[in-house]
Amino acid sequence: MKAYVYGASGAAITDIAKPEPRGSQVLVKVHTCGMNRADLGMIKGHVHGAAGGAGTVLGMEFAGEIAALGPDAKGLKIGDRVMGSGGGAYAEYAVTDCGRVFPIPASMGYETAATLTLALTTMHNAVVTIGGLHPGQSVLVQGASAGVGLMAMQIAKLKGAKLVAGSSTDAARRARLKECGADLAIDSSDPKWVDEILKATGGKGVDLIIDQVSGKLVNQNLAATKVLGRIVNVGRLGGTHADFDFDLHAARRISYIGVTFRTRSIEEIRDIFAQVKADLWPALEAGKLKLPIDKVFPFADIAQAVDHMSTNKHFGKIVLKL
Repeated sequence: MKAYVYGASGAAITDIAKPEPRGSQVLVKVHTCGMNRADLGMIKGHVHGAAGGAGTVLGMEFAGEIAALGPDAKGLKIGDRVMGSGGGAYAEYAVTDCGRVFPIPASMGYETAATLTLALTTMHNAVVTIGGLHPGQSVLVQGASAGVGLMAMQIAKLKGAKLVAGSSTDAARRARLKECGADLAIDSSDPKWVDEILKATGGKGVDLIIDQVSGKLVNQNLAATKVLGRIVNVGRLGGTHADFDFDLHAARRISYIGVTFRTRSIEEIRDIFAQVKADLWPALEAGKLKLPIDKVFPFADIAQAVDHMSTNKHFGKIVLKL
């Protein structure tokens, strides 16, 4: 089968053996793939948790049809349309645990389905389960113009947030954040953004920050969070190290929580998928949760798709079509 593999000369489309599902795994005939920022590092040969390096089939989310079942796979049958996550998504066939796929709603196409799995699971976990958002509270999503950020704002609105703010350093993308639920769009490269948040919250700060940027924003985030507020660290696009104001953190008694799928067990991941299905599926089927598709590339043009993502000018998701 064709797959996009990291090798000695970098990443390229390569012919490899089709994988076989084992245990609780399923084999999916892939129709579309969603591209994600973590892919860029692995395409350059970096390790992302336990994934990456020579011989890695790249890609993290996909949509397609069940082609085969492992002996312990439950709740699915051959021919089911599914969207899911797991390694090796940029290929004609991918394997993943049976608990890491969702059924594709009947009215939804494969291109749309390829955009949703990681955004839904990452941000339901961050906003609702870990972030503990309650109706009437306020939320700031740092790095809101990425697919997962756009989904975070939609989930916050769905859960009754009274104020949803989103950040982007790009003026064109910032202007579009209201399309996905933002009441306030800020430029996190502007030193005055904390003042904007405090003004919008009556001087108190937001109840919850979903932070995909981190780095040098950490102390501004502390200043923009209310006393007894929460910060959930989802991403580190702005850097993994920075000065941290421990006194401000303590004075505001902020709960600061880091999350990643890289160290979660399969049992934890199955639980997250089950929680998303139970809590968000009616809204998803009704079209209340969806992501804009920036561009669709044929799988053969994956190098151009990588270049497009690397420019960091896209809004929403980039999709590959096999």
